[in-house]
Amino acid sequence: MREAYIDQLDSIFADLSAIGRQVRTAVSQATTALMTGDAEIAERVISEDAAIDRARERVEEKAFDLLSLQQPVATDLRTLVAALRMVAELERMGDLSVHVAKVARLRVPAVAVPAEVRPTMTRMAEVAEDMVTRVVDVIAERDVEAAIALGRDDEVMDQLRRASFTQLLADDWPHGVEAAVDIALLGRYYERIADHAVSVANRVIFVVTGHKPTAVG
Repeated sequence: MREAYIDQLDSIFADLSAIGRQVRTAVSQATTALMTGDAEIAERVISEDAAIDRARERVEEKAFDLLSLQQPVATDLRTLVAALRMVAELERMGDLSVHVAKVARLRVPAVAVPAEVRPTMTRMAEVAEDMVTRVVDVIAERDVEAAIALGRDDEVMDQLRRASFTQLLADDWPHGVEAAVDIALLGRYYERIADHAVSVANRVIFVVTGHKPTAVG
């Protein structure tokens, strides 16, 4: 009985990893749409977000079933509560990818990111995608050390965010208010994806150790 219960808990974490992989694809495709002005790819990201929503619902159903049928305590209860919070974070990361795709779609046939800002924005997108990739591994392996490292590396995203603001607030910014708003929003979307990845990593640390992390994020 206990072995079956543990298998069910493990299956929830496998589902979380799978959702993370869906999010990673969404981030990657949204960035491609943004940098190329490809409306078809943007639409794909937007439409496929429903699959992430459905996957979240399945995880919630599994977790609530275990909560109601098994009445877990201590470590198991901590694991289930953390899983419910993690799946909400992952879904939000998917939503943020949709926001990026919608900015891309809004500016078609133009590209939303001006040429001189593109290196910074491209790097932000790379960092966000890398953090999603790494948090998928953190979930799958329940790797505390990797989770701590992910939180420390979030500073790279913070630095890029500040750099993007410096560019769009410069006195010689030539692209007008609309482009400045786009860049401000896009920077915020990528930054929040990274923040959610760190939050998920923090929850993995809590699941494994029973302690709220102090060295992450």
